[in-house]
Amino acid sequence: MKKIVGLVLLASIVAALGVAQAQTSVGKGYAVGDAVTDFQVRNMDNKLISLADYRSQAGVVVVFMANHCPFAKAYEDRLMAIHGRFAAQGYPVLAIQTSDPAIYPEDAFEVVQTRARERSFSFVYTLDETQSVARSFGATRTPQVFLLKRVANGFVVQYIGAIDDNPQDAAGVQKRYLEEALVSLVAGRPVPTPATRPIGCAVKWKN
Repeated sequence: MKKIVGLVLLASIVAALGVAQAQTSVGKGYAVGDAVTDFQVRNMDNKLISLADYRSQAGVVVVFMANHCPFAKAYEDRLMAIHGRFAAQGYPVLAIQTSDPAIYPEDAFEVVQTRARERSFSFVYTLDETQSVARSFGATRTPQVFLLKRVANGFVVQYIGAIDDNPQDAAGVQKRYLEEALVSLVAGRPVPTPATRPIGCAVKWKN
């Protein structure tokens, strides 16, 4: 109960403090239906990977994360479950740690590597070193999802927002926005709810 209350209070604080920062630090970013420009991020093996590396997939679940953020941590198991279910259907999870480690040392590459090993993440966890990827997407929160579908010339955004409607309690989730979107895409149907409001920590931008 204390953990749930703490997350609720934290959500209110980050919402109040993070809006101005997000508005001044991020451009328009992508909207649903936009084509996504190729990008590179560094994986936990210290190798650069790109969006183009996923061209054999049906799409990609891009999730912006922050190692220090309790909301992001609360979703790690759910993301592993989503990856386990949908990667085989062509939609793997690509997690991108994007917050400035100068503000939170927990977000430093070596610390993120350690956590990835300890948690044995089934999905690919990467680092957006310059924050250019988060800026190009228009990410403002961690976690925040951009669900991409592969088309002839690249990838197009199909869903933006929250993973589900309950960051505090996985057992209490009523609306599984990301899973509903993935089920629809796999079945060849339009995404029923293309956008929701992400709930989490504000992205910590470099000065």
